[in-house]
Amino acid sequence: MSTALPVLTEEQKQFFEEQGYLIVKGLFNPEQLAEIEETFEEVSHQTIPGYFEPKLDADTSDPLTRYPRVMHPHRFNETAKRYMLHDPVLAILADLYGEEAYAAQSMFYYKPPGSRGQALHQDNFYLQVEPGNCIAAWTAIDAADEENGGLLVVPKTNDYEIVCPDIADSKESFTTHYVKPPKEEKAMPAIMDKGDVLFFNGNLIHGSYRNKTKDRFRRAFICHYANRSATKISQYYKPLYRSDGSEVILEDNMDGGHCGVEFKNVYPH
Repeated sequence: MSTALPVLTEEQKQFFEEQGYLIVKGLFNPEQLAEIEETFEEVSHQTIPGYFEPKLDADTSDPLTRYPRVMHPHRFNETAKRYMLHDPVLAILADLYGEEAYAAQSMFYYKPPGSRGQALHQDNFYLQVEPGNCIAAWTAIDAADEENGGLLVVPKTNDYEIVCPDIADSKESFTTHYVKPPKEEKAMPAIMDKGDVLFFNGNLIHGSYRNKTKDRFRRAFICHYANRSATKISQYYKPLYRSDGSEVILEDNMDGGHCGVEFKNVYPH
């Protein structure tokens, strides 16, 4: 017997429009989470040039040298590609966009104990989806909270323009860019259980805490999407994929944003 795909309520869609984000509970079931966990546990013991390059014999001074994020796992792993195109996620994205979503990127974060967080930033600075915007689907593979490095969101910044970032504090952030939130809004924690998915707009300012625990990972499977009517995206995210796995080629967005040539080839989020 098939299970009906989730459909957002008008209240949920309104919340996303007003706040820029939405948490949908339990979108991945225990069996699906177990498959994702097993897949990336296996990946964690490999070196995959260009996608995952850990120092397998690294010391513990920086846990991210042993467990860096996995970039674009859908390009080398069929399980990652299948869950990037997870039907319940795509159904919600269609509700949020009002049209079909195309998958543009996948990532997996291990975020081991003691690892740095990620400074506040905006995703569409990197993806450069035009016209329209990217939307992230951030899946909690482990429960995520303030102690183990859960996500921070700055509500209502989805209408905030894409801005040129400042330099982040390298002691607290493993990425280099920082976007200061407006004075009237504050970053707040997105508390999530395993299997929950956080959807957020590409302009929303967000980041993450340092993992302050001694024994808890904060694993997450994160994908970015573009609306079907988009015609351009940054070259790094091509090709995109329809729900059936077929490829979509958009034009390259070559302008590098409005921040000048120094940001033209920024390392992607």
